[in-house]
Amino acid sequence: MSALAKISTLDRRWIFLMIGLSVALPLMFPFSQPVKISPSVEQVYDALSKLEDGSRVLVSFEYGPSTLPEIHPMSYSVLNYLFDHGHKVIITCLWPDGLFMSQDILERITRERPNLKYGVDYVNLGYKPGNEVVIKAITGSFSATFPVDTMGQPLSSYPIMEGMENLANIDFIFSLSAGYPGTVEWVQYAADPLRKPMSTGCTAVQVTEVVPYVQSGQCKGILGGLSGAAEFEQLLVHKGDAKEIGQANSGMAAQGIAHLVIVAFIIIGNLAFYAERRRQRKY
Repeated sequence: MSALAKISTLDRRWIFLMIGLSVALPLMFPFSQPVKISPSVEQVYDALSKLEDGSRVLVSFEYGPSTLPEIHPMSYSVLNYLFDHGHKVIITCLWPDGLFMSQDILERITRERPNLKYGVDYVNLGYKPGNEVVIKAITGSFSATFPVDTMGQPLSSYPIMEGMENLANIDFIFSLSAGYPGTVEWVQYAADPLRKPMSTGCTAVQVTEVVPYVQSGQCKGILGGLSGAAEFEQLLVHKGDAKEIGQANSGMAAQGIAHLVIVAFIIIGNLAFYAERRRQRKY
């Protein structure tokens, strides 16, 4: 039996094992791969770099565990960039799961940055039901919409909230979005009416929905999916804002290798099929 004929009888569990290893090994032993920086990612960086040190930035978490692999890496990179430049971060959550996502990423960052002070450098207002109604409400008043933060303390007790009556006092909005409510609602009910600059990081499938707002200038760039997060990580390293690439680039490497393995199996499988058919014709 020829080698190609043997391949056609290969136990599929070996194929599953190979694909599993092609994903797991790059994640266990991370390595970087060059990615091309898209104009929309450069727009996000340019918009953030124009902020004066100490600016007040609202970051909204609108995603859950199912989209964590795509959006969590960009959440980490964006928040680190903001803290590096001394910006004050006010966190809101339009999704119930967004609260847990924000707490998870903040726990990681504060472990790495023990100098960050809650209530001074950042505050987490938590989740409030109501979708875009919540956005509309905080254009009028933060304290009326969020009487207390996730710690159960009144917002007025924190230095970061001094002079922060409503969204008009925010310098920039960043939406981390996996759908509705999310980026589109922030543009329609906050950024556009108040003429506030904003950017977004979203899932790859949501990019087409957000692109029109980027093209119109209502949204300053977009980090689209895992690839957008990887591009932003690489751009931060290139600009000197980070020492090394992060989780998104490792994820892209794993994804790329897995795709190559799958394509290789498809090609080998087809060659084995045609070789076997040719052999049968001879007899």
